[in-house]
Amino acid sequence: MLTEARDPVVTYVTGRDQKMLIDGKFVASSTGNVMEVIDPSTGKQIAELPCASDKDVDAAVSAAEAARPAWEAMGVDGRSKCFAKFAELIDQNRERLAMLDAIDCGNPIQAMRADIDLCKPYLNGWPALAKSLTGDVIPASSGNLHYTAHRPYGVVGRITAFNHPAMFAITRPLPSLITGNTLVMKPSEETSLSTLALAELFSEAFPPGVVNIVTGKADTGDAIVTHPKVKRLAFTGSVGTGLVIQRRAAESGNVKHVSLELGGKNAMVVFPDVDLDAAVEGAIFGMSLNVCQGQACGSNSRVMVHSKIHDAFVSLMAEKLGKYRIGLAYDEQTDVGPLVSKAHWDRVMNYVESAVDQGAILVRGGHRPANAPNGGNFLEPALFAGVKPDMRIGREEIFGPVVSVFEWNDYDQMIVQANSVDLGLTASIWTNDLSIAHKTADALDAGYVWVNDSTRHYFGTPFGGTKNSALGREESKDELLTYLEHKVVHTRLGDPKLALDRVLGV
Repeated sequence: MLTEARDPVVTYVTGRDQKMLIDGKFVASSTGNVMEVIDPSTGKQIAELPCASDKDVDAAVSAAEAARPAWEAMGVDGRSKCFAKFAELIDQNRERLAMLDAIDCGNPIQAMRADIDLCKPYLNGWPALAKSLTGDVIPASSGNLHYTAHRPYGVVGRITAFNHPAMFAITRPLPSLITGNTLVMKPSEETSLSTLALAELFSEAFPPGVVNIVTGKADTGDAIVTHPKVKRLAFTGSVGTGLVIQRRAAESGNVKHVSLELGGKNAMVVFPDVDLDAAVEGAIFGMSLNVCQGQACGSNSRVMVHSKIHDAFVSLMAEKLGKYRIGLAYDEQTDVGPLVSKAHWDRVMNYVESAVDQGAILVRGGHRPANAPNGGNFLEPALFAGVKPDMRIGREEIFGPVVSVFEWNDYDQMIVQANSVDLGLTASIWTNDLSIAHKTADALDAGYVWVNDSTRHYFGTPFGGTKNSALGREESKDELLTYLEHKVVHTRLGDPKLALDRVLGV
């Protein structure tokens, strides 16, 4: 049992005044409206956060617009110094940020420390990548000079997802900032605590108005999306919300550049020549069960195993899943924490129940553990076998700790089945034959494919999906360029001989 002295909620949340960051100042909502923060490990309310009004969003956008010229004028070198200071502050606040995510999101504390550490390649990488950007000289005609240049869009609106709150709030704004844009960012209403803590670090590392952070629900996000001075929008989250953002951006009356990183119903294809233990470990790792309880867009929730090893695979996976310790997210011994909210727990359980009703075989898990802490949104990871493509768990994104195992024999039919969903974010292929691996990677309709690996991201490689999973690519030069408008300059040089005679006084 946690004592008050050891309770991280008391240490990091209780009694703290939660404020938004607008124009370098920490402010409450202009309306006084607030929303509750519920600890998913206990079900208890632990704080209140401001709900930004349209007036607050307008103030944030105006501050960002006013700060933009000076921020752009600093150049990449000047902006890189702010990045370096920000990185230093994140190092100093690593434990606080990680613990706030464990408290607020339900992800295990050890995984959230790793999340903060994973930000380092991005903090160092974006300035270096920005310095490498160049324009082009185009030999389009003789007697003229044609070249290209880049300019920032201006004010960027960024809305982040709930499953990696601090990591997303740190890394996702970086490409827009290093290219000279200014920012209005809104975290998920379900996990805003670490982003508000980061507001303090942003305010110390960046000039006033460059980064503005508002909190609130869907209406706050809509105010950002439809604001006439927000020219560039970026969103990470569900397909449904992404589609709404596209529509509302189009209805705003202003042309906006929108990028979306959305959901996945990702296939992991297992061939019979693999090391069984490694493949099972890969399947569990790829579900991010001990990072965010399977609440991950890139999780390999459809595991397609060849019939020669299917039964052994399912048996070994069930055995390994049984060793995971479920408990309070901020307990150092916890492997799997609670789901983010009671509403989401209910949603995931609805999928578990529908799978049983439709004839899938529940091998293990899929229920609230008997020894789980009271009040928390705990769910033992569910492993299903005998899953068919027409079952809901076989085609819809669940975003939770539910693994569906499919058995296959025919290669071509398996590929058709893998590509049959309307999402195409990631895929994972397990085989010792590289010819088969590359043939299958080419056949799978996914934007990011791992061979004998899964889940890991590598800065500099374009991350994104096909179909309804994404619009645009992230974490690479491809993303950097999307925060810059392309400009072409044409210069008529005239007759070089006449110019030379004039200069020389001939």
